[in-house]
Amino acid sequence: MISLPPRCLAAVAWLTLLPLPATAVPLLSEVFYDAVGSDNGLSFVEIHGTPGASVAGWTLEGVNGADGSIGPVVALDGVVPADGLFVVADESTVGATLVPNADLVRNFDFQNGPDSIVLRSGDLVLDAVGYGVFQPGEVFAGEGAPAEDGAVGTSLARRFANVDTGNNAADFSVLAIPTPGVADFAPVPEPATAGLLLGGLAGLAAAGRWRRDPSAAAFADRERR
Repeated sequence: MISLPPRCLAAVAWLTLLPLPATAVPLLSEVFYDAVGSDNGLSFVEIHGTPGASVAGWTLEGVNGADGSIGPVVALDGVVPADGLFVVADESTVGATLVPNADLVRNFDFQNGPDSIVLRSGDLVLDAVGYGVFQPGEVFAGEGAPAEDGAVGTSLARRFANVDTGNNAADFSVLAIPTPGVADFAPVPEPATAGLLLGGLAGLAAAGRWRRDPSAAAFADRERR
């Protein structure tokens, strides 16, 4: 039987209390709302969903952080493509879009933060992301804590398109170059389960040595793309 040092036992007990990330669909996987110059024809919302699933009846709603007012409201239709990523792109003034991989073109412009975007099916909230610094009295309609509001020209993307921990700040990061229709999908489950972590701890204890694996930190911090 493997005997762990007291400090390791404490770490093991702590790890067993960690919540595991949920993997679910549909999810908001990337949003781009603040292009350099005009947003016209450049804004988009990427949704991760089950391939072949209908999005009819779904809506995207902007929630103003200042007062909670709703708008724009974007009605969706169509089917999630085989890659599982449904891209809703803004229509330009000439009736087209500059967004690659667009699956649906609608005229909309979500605001810069602090604001939120909510994905609904009727009255049911399917997913939501809030971004920016919300002051007391302002309205946050996302999950957990707000995600960062990136600089002009950057997008806000889920670290893993199919992983939702219920905390926007943890789930989303800023991408310097927006990537509509392209996403990183985590191994299942991700990050490692507590059981795998415990097994690794036990293995190191049996070997009589403990060390930090730099590749683990690199994996945890790797870019979404």
